[in-house]
Amino acid sequence: MEHNRDYYECLNNDNDKSLLWEEVKSDHLISDEWIDFRKTAYKLPDGSVFEPFYNYSRRNYVVIVASDTNGDYLIVRQFRPGTKEITNEFPAGGIERADGKEYGPNDEWAEEALEAAKRELREETGHESHEWREITVIPSAASVSENYAYIFEAKNCVKVTGQSLDETEHLNVYKVSKTELEELIAKRKFQQAVHVMAYLLAQR
Repeated sequence: MEHNRDYYECLNNDNDKSLLWEEVKSDHLISDEWIDFRKTAYKLPDGSVFEPFYNYSRRNYVVIVASDTNGDYLIVRQFRPGTKEITNEFPAGGIERADGKEYGPNDEWAEEALEAAKRELREETGHESHEWREITVIPSAASVSENYAYIFEAKNCVKVTGQSLDETEHLNVYKVSKTELEELIAKRKFQQAVHVMAYLLAQR
């Protein structure tokens, strides 16, 4: 089989080291148990210095493309303060850390990503699954944040209990068919970009 040379160069190319930015200074504007929000100056590849560049650290999280025994998808509706609207999305949530903070090194995790996915599915929807598949791991917002989204698929989910929500969680659970979910996406009513990506990748 003939392979595309450019493809392999994209995977591993030492010439790309010339694209790296060098961090010159970084001021921690907010650094508490919730977020590390920074104002940073970078030296660019051409030698110029750009500032301010704002970025932040948050904990990694999971997104679950969950469907029941009928093939219907489990979605949750909740208010999101970023867009100030009620969104439709898949069950999702942060991976618990041993230190209780919302960001930091991966070795501080108190649970594995799959364990977090199973916990979040049960807490938010009351459902469990015995058919799990990891779809991908991807930066949540590579331009401004260093956290990652762990995407899973859970098939043949069955309801085993009620919800067990965090104190800030107020959400309703719905079931929609594949056609209905795709209509929500088409009508811009499935408002989380990573969740739309998760659904599309789950179809492969």
